[in-house]
Amino acid sequence: MDGVSFSLNAGETLGLVGESGSGKTTTCLSIVGLLPRGARIVGGSVVFEGEDLTRKSQRELRRIRGRRIAVILQDPMASLNPLFTIFRQVAEPAFFHQQMRGKTLRQRVKSLLAAVRIPSPEWRMRDYPHQMSGGMRQRIVGAIALAGGPSLVIADEPTTNLDVTIQAQYLDLLKDIQRETGVALIFVTHNLGIVAKMCDRVAVMYGGTIVEQGPVRAIFDDPKHPYTQALLGSIPKLGSRDPLYAIPGQPPNLASLPTGCAFHPRCPQAMERCAIDEPTNVHAGDGSVARCWLLAPAAAPSHG
Repeated sequence: MDGVSFSLNAGETLGLVGESGSGKTTTCLSIVGLLPRGARIVGGSVVFEGEDLTRKSQRELRRIRGRRIAVILQDPMASLNPLFTIFRQVAEPAFFHQQMRGKTLRQRVKSLLAAVRIPSPEWRMRDYPHQMSGGMRQRIVGAIALAGGPSLVIADEPTTNLDVTIQAQYLDLLKDIQRETGVALIFVTHNLGIVAKMCDRVAVMYGGTIVEQGPVRAIFDDPKHPYTQALLGSIPKLGSRDPLYAIPGQPPNLASLPTGCAFHPRCPQAMERCAIDEPTNVHAGDGSVARCWLLAPAAAPSHG
């Protein structure tokens, strides 16, 4: 990851999109200090509510994770413990972060399950994950994320394993919860239709960096970066008989990125300087920002 920079306001939703391997999940794990063994942050900062999280110890981060920042993972069967009841798993963040006990804790779990539309929460909290449907398990994971009362929720492709009907219900549920609580949301997805429905702003990732970001309407109406244009061109359009656009080639290996712009080997509009110089951010009048030499002033020098 290099040069990833974005901001998020309270109550706002930011979509992170891009092909697999572009760095979306790694970006989110960096925020909460959960990078895999061998990975580390060597520069930059993650400023959350005025505090730089990169300067926090793991002990300090444990008090932030779940309480102020929560994560919803894409596979609920991997994130739910099959040996523990739903009550125990939803109750844990409230028990640890808010020191709730006894009847107060039980009422908290019941209200959380009701908030995520689990029927008969008083009874279902006694069940185990295998007794729930896929859609219900995903909502349980959402209840766990909300249990500590966070101000930021990171949802890493939470609808991947849901059918279309359940997916729509789950997205509506997240929006309802956001309106009621004012929580900010980072939504990681491959689905640009979900971005259009859920997000206020979108950041497009490629090759370990953000190549374009801005308001959703601006990005969808007038994408500036060729990669963003290609992603939008690959979306099926109702009534259209034109063949879907396919981006040629494969995403780059992040361990050996090409020189210049990482997208230039696959870009139909690539110029000579694209293979030499790494592009810088260029601001557009519609509030979007893109890293592309096509947007730079013609007089900008090339090094080579």
